[in-house]
Amino acid sequence: MRRKDVPQDQGLFGEWKEVSYAVDDDGRYILVQSAGWEPANIANHIAWESIEAEVGEVLAKVRAGKLSPLAYHMARHQMDPVLLAGYADLFRWQVRRHMKPAAFRRISSALAERYAAIFRITPGELMKVPECDPPAGTR
Repeated sequence: MRRKDVPQDQGLFGEWKEVSYAVDDDGRYILVQSAGWEPANIANHIAWESIEAEVGEVLAKVRAGKLSPLAYHMARHQMDPVLLAGYADLFRWQVRRHMKPAAFRRISSALAERYAAIFRITPGELMKVPECDPPAGTR
């Protein structure tokens, strides 16, 4: 694609731009900023709707007492037990166990701080979930 042909459709990222490769007038590849591209914007919008629906489902299970708040924070940050275990230096089975409300209530303060640091929240915020549903489109 030539530099002048790089799409500049209204993007999902607001003032942020994505970087693409394009060919300049001399035939060399260069990096060019793009505001967005309609097909990519549609695909990203659909993906975010799916993620928000998944977070909503997990939040409902946490409120029903079937999962711990850890499961909500994992879903919100698009993490699974394998990924979180890697960041927390734990075994997968330990993270899965902490997704159960009873086991999560018994975690040590040091482990709560470790999880909270990964999610960039306080240990107090880790132990609870929002009282109302987060607004759509917040990531």
